[in-house]
Amino acid sequence: MTKILAIQGSDLKRVNLKTDTTILLATEAQKRGYKIFYFEPENLSFLNGKVVALCKHIKILNSKKKFYSLLKTINFNLEKSKVILIRNDPPFDNRYLYTTFLLNHISKKVKIINNPSAVRNVSEKLFSINFMRYMPPTLISENLNEIRNFFKRYKAVVAKPINGFSGNNVILFKSFNASKIKKLIKTHNHIFFQKFLPRVSKGDKRVFIIKGRIVGAISRVPKKGSILSNMSKGAHAKLTKLTNKERKASRAIGKLLVKNKIYFAGIDFIQEKLIGDINVTSPTGLAAYRDLSGINLAKTFWNNI
Repeated sequence: MTKILAIQGSDLKRVNLKTDTTILLATEAQKRGYKIFYFEPENLSFLNGKVVALCKHIKILNSKKKFYSLLKTINFNLEKSKVILIRNDPPFDNRYLYTTFLLNHISKKVKIINNPSAVRNVSEKLFSINFMRYMPPTLISENLNEIRNFFKRYKAVVAKPINGFSGNNVILFKSFNASKIKKLIKTHNHIFFQKFLPRVSKGDKRVFIIKGRIVGAISRVPKKGSILSNMSKGAHAKLTKLTNKERKASRAIGKLLVKNKIYFAGIDFIQEKLIGDINVTSPTGLAAYRDLSGINLAKTFWNNI
């Protein structure tokens, strides 16, 4: 019987083969006999009770110049997939939201990772407030009086949009700046504020969670002069070990993620503190971990499905 892996992903032209987790997962699936059908969110449709997508049937190649070949383009009934991966990049905007509702229609018939209703319900930064005991002082607000008082108490504060991603629009404030904060609020509404943790310059820790279990971790060190540990912003990765506090927090988070039908996630720490990012939409970092450790967690991913 033909096994089909359908992947809802971002534009293949933007893929960085060296760092891309989606292609790593697809490559391992192909080795296991899956055919790879790839589609972008705008090509997902609901037609008379069926969830269909205009898919590219691709073959992953072992080549640095060209990492895939296009075998054909097909309008495919996704219910015929064995597994569907939701792997398009954030932000979690209306288009992302709508695709979760459409895919939810077939979620009882097809294994979808991560579960579309779970992706919708587990807001990455807001979900973290279930674990305040592991977090630095945190405020989520657009009330200027609350924000001003938070700055009075903690001085240096990091602000980031709730629906932000890849370090975009993350700002370190050394003091309260009403005009800049008003601009942030006008654009993004509620803002996520946290006490600044200066050891970010030494790197954060990204913990990989598969089926509720800790399976690996890397540290991502910002480039000089930056507070952003995102590799897309110039940070570099290195192997790391978790402290007892980080393990305890990761296990607690993993347990709740499984309960909420999240199979694969990435959790971020600085100075042993959960910094609010519990990545469930399209977790990354597996390629960097493989390159550093020699361990391919894509195998772990598929072994546990």
